[in-house]
Amino acid sequence: MTLKDVAARAGVSPMTASYAFTRPARVAAATRDRVHRAAGELGYRPDAVGRALKSGRTRQLGVVFSEHLAYAFDDPQAAQFLAGVAEVCVEEGQGLTFIPTRGDGDDADRVLSAAADGFVLWTTADDDPVLAAVAGDPRPAAIQGGPSRKGIACVTQDDYGAARAIAAHGLRDGRTPVVISFPLDRNREQMVTIGADLPSRVPFPVTDARLRGYRAAIEEAGLSWASTPVAVVARNTRRDGVEAARELAARLAPDALVIAMSDELALGAHQALRETRPEAAYLGWDASPAGQGLGITSVTNPLRDQGRRCAQLALNPDRPTGGEIPWSIASGSAPAVESR
Repeated sequence: MTLKDVAARAGVSPMTASYAFTRPARVAAATRDRVHRAAGELGYRPDAVGRALKSGRTRQLGVVFSEHLAYAFDDPQAAQFLAGVAEVCVEEGQGLTFIPTRGDGDDADRVLSAAADGFVLWTTADDDPVLAAVAGDPRPAAIQGGPSRKGIACVTQDDYGAARAIAAHGLRDGRTPVVISFPLDRNREQMVTIGADLPSRVPFPVTDARLRGYRAAIEEAGLSWASTPVAVVARNTRRDGVEAARELAARLAPDALVIAMSDELALGAHQALRETRPEAAYLGWDASPAGQGLGITSVTNPLRDQGRRCAQLALNPDRPTGGEIPWSIASGSAPAVESR
């Protein structure tokens, strides 16, 4: 059955039959119902792919995830980000397409061949080839956390300022710091090292900014960044936080301050050390309910809002681009003590 058959059955022109499916507001309700009824009687179904090709729009927003796709659902903060993206898609009548990357040479082609009208990217590394591919594509795009690229709107926080502030806050009591860091590059090598052996620049902009902020606060407190132990994890999971804390255990002072780049890592560290280092203190990031419940001091990071803003920018590229998201330092036992 074709659309012409439906039009003949309904007694309307082919154009009116087409509008009944593609632009229903332009067709009288009675006529629209007659066309849909004729289509049902004939077993006709509109060709969604053909309609997309004809209109040049898929009404799909592509979400490019540089993490393992399961991370989008397992990590509480990633799930919040995706919830924000999904809210905007529902409000604007758009579908959502996940485009996972694997770190191989096919990533850029996989993204560019996706049937999507625009892209939202999860934070990635400076050297990720997907960035250049998306920046050179005419479809609008927005990225959470960076890196910043011409042609891609960037929604992020002042990670350096927030990291410096929270580390300074935790070091006020004279504690001895250790750091649990996100991966340093796309190889995601897990290691325990010291500040002196870290690269001068990390290609993940979020990791780089937070490490620089921690370093500034530690040195301003009169301590040595060069000798500060740093555990680098492969993934941002609670299990990785447990493993990192166990690797750091031999280097921890009784008054240790565990500075973690996320609440999930801080919660894992607490789980691993609560028996052997009961006096240790913990700093996190995201101000999650679980972290706040344990009294972990943390940076607020409203990823649901960031997801909404990224989706709005990708679907409405004429809006003002990007911008920084406000942050504050929150304790599980007290209101926010500092904000920006």
